Amino acid sequence: MAKGIEIREAHFPGRAPIEAYGNGGFRFASMSHRGSILCLPSGIYGWDGTAEAPFTGERLGKVFEEAEEIGFLLFGTGTDIRRLPPALADRMRQVGISCDPMSTGAAVRTFNIMLSEGRPVAAALVAVD
Repeated sequence: MAKGIEIREAHFPGRAPIEAYGNGGFRFASMSHRGSILCLPSGIYGWDGTAEAPFTGERLGKVFEEAEEIGFLLFGTGTDIRRLPPALADRMRQVGISCDPMSTGAAVRTFNIMLSEGRPVAAALVAVD
């Protein structure tokens, strides 16, 4: 019996700097991903955050699952900076995560620097065109 194409959830099982962003996606580890991503200690995941709704998405729960390994969460909110909803900011504080919203470009650059320094950083990055 022939198998069709198997669609799996996007996941890269490792930490990697972001090589490029734009055109609706990201490049990392010599691969590309179309859409938004979460960069966590357990790997890089596809995520459904958008510029219109940058603080949502079922996968965002993974941040809290890995909270003990994350000291900083950089939120790349697209081309514009959006404020964290107070309830989300409170929840981040409760689990000990410092959360900073910024443009996606600034978040990518900051993430790469902090990652290279070996700091406990994660990023939620909304794709930009």
